Amino acid sequence: MILGVFPYVRTNGNGKEAVEFYKDAFDAELLGIQTYGDFPENPDFPLPEERRNLVAHAQLKIGNTYLMLSDNFPDDPYKIGFQLNGAVLFTDAAKTKEVFEKLSAGGEVILPLQETPFSPAYGQVKDKFNITWQISTVTETDFS
Repeated sequence: MILGVFPYVRTNGNGKEAVEFYKDAFDAELLGIQTYGDFPENPDFPLPEERRNLVAHAQLKIGNTYLMLSDNFPDDPYKIGFQLNGAVLFTDAAKTKEVFEKLSAGGEVILPLQETPFSPAYGQVKDKFNITWQISTVTETDFS
């Protein structure tokens, strides 16, 4: 089942400030915030100490919808024009995979669909229209 399509904002090292700004501006409820340092260490991608406090994922509830946000991944160049992309959330990993494959047709896989500390199936793809999508399986309780 598809839960919805939500805006996902990328910031350049000022994610915590942006979370507070949007929380105040939209009178939003902060549902959660994780930093890159909250995730398990990965020897293939060592994380410098000064980047451990960057926002890896934050989620705000605004009315009946959500706004998600993260700082740009450490060591990935920040690109003007790519601050906003779409996040599509599913409750079924098989449906997640199906949609990911359809969006990949004629496009570019940025991050293959895989299990992560926050999702049993998460990936990023740029479709043939140059739109970046974050595709993720979640539990409905993540959005109640």
